[in-house]
This record gives sequence, C-alpha cells and structure tokens, in this order.
Amino acid sequence: MLVMTGTGTGVGKTISTAAIAALAAGQGQRVAVLKPAQTGVGPDEPGDLADVTRLAGPVTTRELLRYPDPLSPEAAARLSGLPTLSPSEIAAAASELDGDHDLTLIEGAGGLLVRFDADGATLADVAWSLGALVIIVAEAGLGTLNATALTAEVATKRGLTVAGVIVGAWPDEPDLAAVSNLEDLPVAAGAPLLGVLPAGMGTAEPAEFTALAKAGLSPWFGGEFDPERFAGRASAQK
Repeated sequence: MLVMTGTGTGVGKTISTAAIAALAAGQGQRVAVLKPAQTGVGPDEPGDLADVTRLAGPVTTRELLRYPDPLSPEAAARLSGLPTLSPSEIAAAASELDGDHDLTLIEGAGGLLVRFDADGATLADVAWSLGALVIIVAEAGLGTLNATALTAEVATKRGLTVAGVIVGAWPDEPDLAAVSNLEDLPVAAGAPLLGVLPAGMGTAEPAEFTALAKAGLSPWFGGEFDPERFAGRASAQK
C-alpha cells in the first residue's frame, strides 16, 4: 500500500499515481486507487480518478467525498456544508480495497498535512494508521528542496517511512536548479529518487503513457529509470 503525497498542488501527483498504476496493471497486478477527498470538481465533472483510469486502464477506483470548491478538504467541507472525512473512514476504505488487490494507492489532496476535518486529521494520520509507505511527488525546480525536506521531516517524526521521491513534471528545458536538484532531492527526502516523469505526459494515449511511465519510474515500480544515467544526460544538455 502506497500513500501518494505532494510538496504542493499541481506537482504531478495524479500523473505519478496513474504511472505507478499503469505499470503494476501491465504486470498483471490487481490495482486499486483511492482518492479520499476530491475538491474543486462538480458532481458530474470528471475528477482525478477519471484521469487515472483514462491513462492506466481499467484499475479499480474509489472516491469517498467530493467538494465543489478548490480548497483543502476541511475548508471545502466547511464552505459547502458537506460532511468531513476521518482518518478511520479513509483507512477502512483503503483496507477494504487492499483486501482483494495486489497494490492499493491512496492519493491525497495537496500535501501531507492538508486537513480533512476541524480536528486536524491529515493524510499523515491515514498513512500512520495503515502502516503505508509514503511516496513524495516533488516539483523539479527552485524551491522544491525545502518543501521536500519539510514533508520528509514531518513524515519521519510521525513515524512514517518515506520510500522515495518522484519528480512529477520534468520540464522540456530544465534550468540549472532542476538539474542540480536531481542530486539534492534524495538528500532532502532522505530517500531515493524513484522517478522523473516528463511534463505533459498526461495528454498521451494509454500505450504511450505506459511507455513513458516505464522509462520514467524506477525498477522498484517495474520501470527502467536509472537516476545516475538520467542526471548525466540532463547535465550534458546544459
């Protein structure tokens, strides 16, 4: 079971989740993706899980609650008058899915400490209650080291294990900071660099998406990504 969290919003968390799901499903694994709280999407609009199934194929997906406003789950629930989610509810849903799947991915909303309710429940509480590994999805460029280090430090202090970090949207023309961060991100995370996914791969067709996922994710996920080789190529382009 993996908990997917980001260093912020829009860092490529859904694409990273779909990429891991696509590789696992391609290996014949039964894959489930749980999105506890979807915010900023209307009742009949496609959410993040629609992107996952479009890209990764027919994996099992489950969304627990949806809020129309693009806010944290707690703030969106408060504004809409809809109920909030507790860690126990999320953990129960994840455990149920994990019972008949080989891999369960839990995609949070925003970062690790974004609140689900007024009591301060977060994705960190969910990961702790499940004993799940945490994958940090980070930005490529300037500012990402601090956000990654903060996320990893909070996770560790809360008794969580960070399995690795993924760069969720590698730019076509990386700057000096992005290239340098390939070496520094694992230090900030205290965990290995498990993948670098190209920006814009969410527009690919499923077969191309899976090929990009295989190239961009570590053998830990069933991919072929080699961080040293990738960093060498990126440095040579500068």
